[in-house]
Amino acid sequence: MNKTLVTILMFALLILFIISPFAALASLMLIVLVSAFLSLLGNLFQVIIGGDTNPKGS
Repeated sequence: MNKTLVTILMFALLILFIISPFAALASLMLIVLVSAFLSLLGNLFQVIIGGDTNPKGS
């Protein structure tokens, strides 16, 4: 569950970086945003379907 919360936090920070008025390289950040969004969806589906996303060893 911690992995999912960290991913949501990172996604929110990416949105803030893109919206900020000083965002240079905005097109590159949009590519990063799309990849982060897909990663977030994958983590959320993993939590909903499988439960815990952290491996049992750690």
